Amino acid sequence: MVQAMGWSGRSYTVQNCTGRVALATTEIFARGSPCTGGSNSHTFDNRDVRIPATQMRYPEADLDTRIWHELNRLGGGEYFVSGDPTAVKDAACSYATYGVKRAANRGKCAARCRLGLHVRSYNSGVVQRRLANGEHSMTEADYVVVGAGSAGCALARRLAESGASVVLLEAGGVDNKGWAKMLFQIPGAINVMHSTPQLKKRFDWGYKSTPQRNALGREIPMTCGRILGGSSSVNGMLFVRGNKKNFDDWAAEGCRGWAYDDVLPYFKRMEDWEEGASTLRGSGGPIKVTRQHTITDAARAFMDATATRLGVPKLDDYNGESQEGVAVFQQSASKGLRYSTSTGYLHEDPLPNLTVRTDATVTKVVIEGSRASGVEILTKGGRQVIGASREVVVSAGTYGSPQILQLSGIGPAAHLKEHGIAVNADLPVGDNLHDHLFVPLSFKMKSALRKPTAPYFMCGLAAERVRPGSSWAAGSSFESVAFVRTSHAREIPDLQLLSLYWVYPSPNQDSDKRVVPATKKPGQSVFPALIYPKSRGTVRLASADPTAAPLIDPAYLTVPEDAEVLVEGITMVREIMAGTGDNEGELIPGAKFTDDAALREELPNRIHTVYHPVGSVRMGVDERAVVDPQLRVRGIDGLRVADASIMPSVTGGNTNAPAIMIGERCADLILHG
Repeated sequence: MVQAMGWSGRSYTVQNCTGRVALATTEIFARGSPCTGGSNSHTFDNRDVRIPATQMRYPEADLDTRIWHELNRLGGGEYFVSGDPTAVKDAACSYATYGVKRAANRGKCAARCRLGLHVRSYNSGVVQRRLANGEHSMTEADYVVVGAGSAGCALARRLAESGASVVLLEAGGVDNKGWAKMLFQIPGAINVMHSTPQLKKRFDWGYKSTPQRNALGREIPMTCGRILGGSSSVNGMLFVRGNKKNFDDWAAEGCRGWAYDDVLPYFKRMEDWEEGASTLRGSGGPIKVTRQHTITDAARAFMDATATRLGVPKLDDYNGESQEGVAVFQQSASKGLRYSTSTGYLHEDPLPNLTVRTDATVTKVVIEGSRASGVEILTKGGRQVIGASREVVVSAGTYGSPQILQLSGIGPAAHLKEHGIAVNADLPVGDNLHDHLFVPLSFKMKSALRKPTAPYFMCGLAAERVRPGSSWAAGSSFESVAFVRTSHAREIPDLQLLSLYWVYPSPNQDSDKRVVPATKKPGQSVFPALIYPKSRGTVRLASADPTAAPLIDPAYLTVPEDAEVLVEGITMVREIMAGTGDNEGELIPGAKFTDDAALREELPNRIHTVYHPVGSVRMGVDERAVVDPQLRVRGIDGLRVADASIMPSVTGGNTNAPAIMIGERCADLILHG
């Protein structure tokens, strides 16, 4: 029996169970709730208490004193650890149960509160509070990661590998069971997913842009993954790091620690490159990266013509020393399996202290004072709070992250007030949105081989189910790529050319109906893609309802130079493809749009997003920044953002690999500063 004095001078009588803790890797965790009963009720502050491991070798009496100096504001409640409670060693009981009597100036409290203090190690899992009815009202972990997408899966895994308990939340469903296993793990299924509305709605958020004033008022689909793995489960699997200068430019703007030499170790750590490790490439990582090995003659003809007519080199590895030139595409797929971040970081060798919850929509970050203490989620069972004892990291993507921050009172003050949301931090959340654009050109070429028909698709998918890696469906539909310069380029290529072995729909894919290509015969498409757009847009709330889609305005073509680069790119592709291979002629846009004037007039009807939005939660050191170079939200403690939304400017090429890198980098920033 030990008597300890609380901060307010109140006296407590503490009775400890036998045994004492002597495990240096553990800590005592408790969270309080109101202590009620008898003729009086006493409410205590609801806060976390941690006893550092270094203080756990104290004699039993001193440990008790330390605990109650920390816990004098806490009341009743029983807690347990989900999973196997293996943390407690060298102690006579797994729960140190304390009986508490409180003596107050107005008499004794008749209530006798029970505090369950569990001694747990850092890998013991997620602490949950158990209600009288047996349900769980709150899940608590060291870290809560919002969004199991490209960055979120990588981040959550790396945090959990440190021994911390992590909860990873995903609004969508699983990607590796039932019908989902075929759609999201067989690479070639992407063609069926994106062309069939009934399937697409199962994994896509269904967002569309606001009417684009420079694109004929079109409401353009803003496809992004709502599934475990996020967009890495539904994208084209094209693995492009970007140009070295992209990251050096970030550092030059004040983002220390983000230069190419700084981020290269994370690119290497994430990948398992088919040729093994080198000074620039990594091996043994969770994402297998391979070249596209089944190249059609149409793609080879495109590569030869690009090198000859543009005078650029054929590259062995555009993710290596130099990006400029033409090469076979690299893909995050191997032997008939898509290596999404859910496959690489979650499904293979899962960790017991990483809890993944699907079908859980985050409605806001819970902020107490100026600190993030958890998140509120919406599930089929209703609303629930997930507590984070260390940090909350939002990784919900370029559309989702700014929406969640704004719903949490972090954003432009005037905009938040319009929706009746109390302002926690007045920051330019949702600004700086920008995206890659392309215009498809398709050519009739029998050497492209593939037929965009349902029977052809089904045969390929069936073959992969029986013998993975045996058919065209074992890899991406994209075969080759070039990074080249237009007359607007400065130091690095400003145009990406992507070759695809299907004929593309015309004039665009805005319709909600099934996508139908211009022909069912083989053909090759080549996309000139604007990779450094000048136009900037916004992400804003449509309402304070967290289930309402955000207002996404990418402001396409608001800067005239963007259109000029695309028009020049179209002309360049036509020059490359003229008389190349067995090209029998251009199918789309077609001969009607040959001169520059006709192209400029038709361009607004034919632009497509490459689904590479970035920048809406900008990283930086000036007033335009939402997060600092440590990815911490300005003015809010315990809150970071880690996904493509933090990019100050978009990288040159497909953005999935850089997004994964950001997740990897954020984990190290959290764990090692």
